[in-house]
Amino acid sequence: MGCAASCKKKNPSIPEVAVFASPITVPAHSERLQKSLKGLFPPQLLSRLSLLRDRIRCLAEDPSESAIDELREALQEYLPVAVGLTTQECGLGREVEFKWNKLGEGRQETGRANPWFELLCVIHAMAMTTLWKANSMMIPKVQPGSDTRTISAECKRDSVDLLLKASGFLEFCITRVLLHAQPETTKRLPIDLQAEVLRAISIQALGQGTEIQLGLAVESQKASLSVKRRLACEQLSYFSQAHGCLSEGERSHGHGKKLLLFCKWKYLEAKAAAYYYHGLIVDKGNEPTCHMSSFCCFLAAQELLSESKKACLSFCLADPVCRIPPLWGAMKYLYQKIPEVASRKSQMYGYLLEQEKGLHTLPDLPEFPLSLSPEEYQLPEVDPSWDQTMWEEVEVQKLKDHLKDHEDDND
Repeated sequence: MGCAASCKKKNPSIPEVAVFASPITVPAHSERLQKSLKGLFPPQLLSRLSLLRDRIRCLAEDPSESAIDELREALQEYLPVAVGLTTQECGLGREVEFKWNKLGEGRQETGRANPWFELLCVIHAMAMTTLWKANSMMIPKVQPGSDTRTISAECKRDSVDLLLKASGFLEFCITRVLLHAQPETTKRLPIDLQAEVLRAISIQALGQGTEIQLGLAVESQKASLSVKRRLACEQLSYFSQAHGCLSEGERSHGHGKKLLLFCKWKYLEAKAAAYYYHGLIVDKGNEPTCHMSSFCCFLAAQELLSESKKACLSFCLADPVCRIPPLWGAMKYLYQKIPEVASRKSQMYGYLLEQEKGLHTLPDLPEFPLSLSPEEYQLPEVDPSWDQTMWEEVEVQKLKDHLKDHEDDND
């Protein structure tokens, strides 16, 4: 399950990471929550809430890939119940604390007496499991009748849809859920749930969607150089923005550091691709300086490619450790073409660069409007288990208990 797979003690294998995802927080055991809500909730609703939370926890601890879909379904089933917690009719104050554990960290609990914290954890988990699903689809697999590992075009297109969906979940957390939580709640949130990290993962998901689109364009005979350059430049912008979000806070440990290294790696790959395609387009110009400018682009692309290899290794070795993924998409093509073209152009123009040191500068890359945006997300309707008639029964029971206590006092 993406980067999070290495957190699971039940799965000792080192995972491959094609799509980055943080580990999720999972509901703590519901026994204490049941005691806190007893008498405040209808018994049927309390039972449903507890069973769904416990099911999410159990599925999240299952290391098998088949559990991803079941976990996503369980989260989607629980979400309408969690939405009901935030309604005014529920009337939950600060007396009830919702506790969650980060997956793989045992009994280390995070709790907030705020129903919006519960909703934040659920939607964040939905986003991460969606990224896990995209990751599983983007890991190359051996196809029947073949010895080589490949990724089908259908998996790539479906993964782009999943990345946009995950980005939409995270944007909803930032723009809607965090606004309703009290300032004291948001200040003390775990790093993975803070706005800067949520936005960074949301933007990098869009960057990875663009990376997949660039790979599809490279494989297509119809895609022009201009289209490929544009996609590479857009990918570069996304990862630059994501890296900027993370640079604003302390991200030197754990998955904050891992995400920072991932964004740096993908940023360097995108920049190498952008300069390569920009060089090919500039080389078609008629001006005498065009050939030298394109040569500078190819040299820059080769140097960036070398830096990206080191960045990839740093990312994979950072805790939690993961395997170096096989080349796929545009980089599978560019790892061969960039050194090849740079070497050929060096034989043609290298002597001119030596003669005119300092006279040739690297041209600026063009900037383009970004094409991908988060998929718009809206909360589902409140679960039918929040039926008003059940709440009337709770109020009647509360009144009976109050009268009984009053009679006991008189006695």
